[in-house]
Amino acid sequence: MKTNNLYIDLFAGCGGLSLGLHNAGWNGLFAIEKSPDAFKTLEYNLINKKKHFDWPEWLPKKNHEINSVIEAYEKELLSLRGTVSLIAGGPPCQGFSMAGRRNETDERNDLINSYIKFVEYVKPKIIFFENVKGFTMEFKKNKEKGIAYSSVVTQKLQNEGYYVKGKLVNFGDYGVPQKRTRFILIGMRNDIENASQDIVDNFFTSLESQSFSFLKKKGLSKEINLQDAISDLLKSNGTEQSPDTKSFQAGKYGQKKSTYQVYMRKGIQNDVADSHRFPKHLQTTSDRFKIILDLSTNRRNFDLSKDVREIYNLKKHTIIPLCGESKSPTITTLPDDYIHYSEPRILTVREYARIQSFPDWYEFKGKYTTGGKKRTQEVPRYTQIGNAIPPLFAEQSGLILQKLI
Repeated sequence: MKTNNLYIDLFAGCGGLSLGLHNAGWNGLFAIEKSPDAFKTLEYNLINKKKHFDWPEWLPKKNHEINSVIEAYEKELLSLRGTVSLIAGGPPCQGFSMAGRRNETDERNDLINSYIKFVEYVKPKIIFFENVKGFTMEFKKNKEKGIAYSSVVTQKLQNEGYYVKGKLVNFGDYGVPQKRTRFILIGMRNDIENASQDIVDNFFTSLESQSFSFLKKKGLSKEINLQDAISDLLKSNGTEQSPDTKSFQAGKYGQKKSTYQVYMRKGIQNDVADSHRFPKHLQTTSDRFKIILDLSTNRRNFDLSKDVREIYNLKKHTIIPLCGESKSPTITTLPDDYIHYSEPRILTVREYARIQSFPDWYEFKGKYTTGGKKRTQEVPRYTQIGNAIPPLFAEQSGLILQKLI
């Protein structure tokens, strides 16, 4: 077993955090992800293609629910003490999400306690924890009224023997073409030699101060906008039959128009990008989208004006005609929330991936999308990407985390 910079990824999703840690030089032990679809994506890219994980024989190489792993493999998890440097990941906490209706009683919020139980068993040197912006907002209904849940979790980790620091971070400040603010928490076990609260506090200062030089080495910048990210993926470049769904058309690559596109397409020889399948809009939908794009003269507000909404009797919670000259707003798991900045359609899965800084060689598995009751049970490609940590930010975090140990 590799023991140098060894980590475990909890609630790993499709592998955005693991990809970033891989690029930063970390070695994966295993990843825990409940969704079969998301795990297929992670398995294809990071287990099979990159051989990134030194997967233990006692854990089946498949999707797992975290509580099942805790219950079935307590002895094995305890035996990992002293070998694992980092536990990373972010429990899904839809009850705290700003994108939907916040619900403090959502049972998925309890997965944070499963995360902490995992930390208690393995006792890694450091912790990297990511969650939604709403995680820092105060309770209003339960017995913890007036306390932010982030403070409750911080206290629990301190009780487990960790120096802890949490902060809201905008991934758009780290070369990601998206304004996406998330709560990031760092913890360091306080019995490690030379460990201190100051070292943990300095993580965020170091992350910020070193971002410019990190991006410069890759030919990237913090100012990358949506057009810089996806203008080579226009439908107007031409289409051909989608490789994975024959009844759909997929888009051909256009000329690379930015250093970000060069970086994303490194090593790609194909004419058609993975998961770049265009939706089959009704003509009336495309016509409406075109008029909305024409009428939306100021798109930096990230939503339709009241006048445009009234003209088309649009009552949907969110519908955003995107602005090519700005960073994207936070992309959600619902692709029909957005209209492409210059074409009357929603974004493709590959365009979603670009906005989240997944390189084009990273292929997505499972259904493209789903609806109705299945939406809460399945994790199709759009949802996988919408839930992910951008690999470009994760890589920068991984480099700073190495220095902590």
